[in-house]
Amino acid sequence: MEIHQFTDFSRLDTARLPSPCYVVDEVAVERNLRILAGVAEASGAKVLSALKAFSMWHFAPLVSRYLSGTCASGLHEARLGREHYGGEVHVFGAAYSEPDLAEILAIADHVVFNSCGQWQRFQPQVRAALAGRPELRFGLRINPEHSEGAVPIYDPCAPGSRLGIPLSQLDERALEGISGLHFHTLCEQDFPPLERTLAAVEERFGHLLPRMEWVNFGGGHHITRPDYQVDALVACIRDFAARHRVQVYLEPGEAVAIGTGALVTTVLDTTWNAVDQAILDTSATCHMPDVLEMPYRPGILGAGEPGERGCDYRLGGLTCLAGDVIGDYSFDAPLQVGQRLVFQDMAHYTMVKTTTFNGTRLPAIAVWNSQTDELRVIREFGYEDFRGRLS
Repeated sequence: MEIHQFTDFSRLDTARLPSPCYVVDEVAVERNLRILAGVAEASGAKVLSALKAFSMWHFAPLVSRYLSGTCASGLHEARLGREHYGGEVHVFGAAYSEPDLAEILAIADHVVFNSCGQWQRFQPQVRAALAGRPELRFGLRINPEHSEGAVPIYDPCAPGSRLGIPLSQLDERALEGISGLHFHTLCEQDFPPLERTLAAVEERFGHLLPRMEWVNFGGGHHITRPDYQVDALVACIRDFAARHRVQVYLEPGEAVAIGTGALVTTVLDTTWNAVDQAILDTSATCHMPDVLEMPYRPGILGAGEPGERGCDYRLGGLTCLAGDVIGDYSFDAPLQVGQRLVFQDMAHYTMVKTTTFNGTRLPAIAVWNSQTDELRVIREFGYEDFRGRLS
């Protein structure tokens, strides 16, 4: 995972914040949204915000000004999209329970199924929903069996993946009522992997495209990264949509929030065991789980690689998990208890994944305006939030 930081958080007075605290720069978020809206306008695609990556609904009014709606991975995200964001609500689930699907059918605009079996099994509910909401549209997620991801846990097209329907498992007799196809193969990638994926989609599923009204290219597009090939993406979408006469959808998640956020933390203690160590008031497993899942090493403002700056530390979280280690870093001077550290690019896939393992306090959430220096702490968490998740 690359680190992209569009905001200079060195200008933020972290003493004004509780700790730990996620801080998101509203100026940078709007910058990303403008880029995505520009792609939509130039290409004719509709761009949705993937709530699975960034569902900080404080920004819902801003998102709704620029994008066509949201995409959800289940009922609760769909409700959040409908209640706060407006616009279109698209839902894909690896599988639906009957109660969840009943609620989804009442609020979604597009519902995408992960298997022909579920699509057929829920036909009575589908027909009942269409009777009251004839504008409702349905799709199938396909698996082009073309991997572009470097990390298997994040590769939807890895061998044996449960996500998407391979051509061999697609019952074309079940396509009545299906108006679109959805695929997703990317993770933090630029345009060439999408171009190769589209070739695989057309090779395997091209014979179905004349029957479709829309095609969703999924997420994982790093469109707002400075080196992304935006012009090539626009040309590709326009070409694909014209040749197949379909509406193209994109559903970036990270691209909405990439480079916009930080996680402010505090050094609680320094120790030594083979290496100098610092224990922080945050946690990899609770607050930035991709550090362990991906894995990757998040950047820290003013820190470097081990050996670069003279004072090396292994930074760890405050939980009992032995592997709750964020990584090894070097600093210009020894770390002090009470010192604030700022982890970079910490808006996407962080607060949406937090847990209270060990009763660990969830980080507060703040909004900063990097132009005016206005700072608002919009949410703090405590014991009641931990207790409320249990019984």
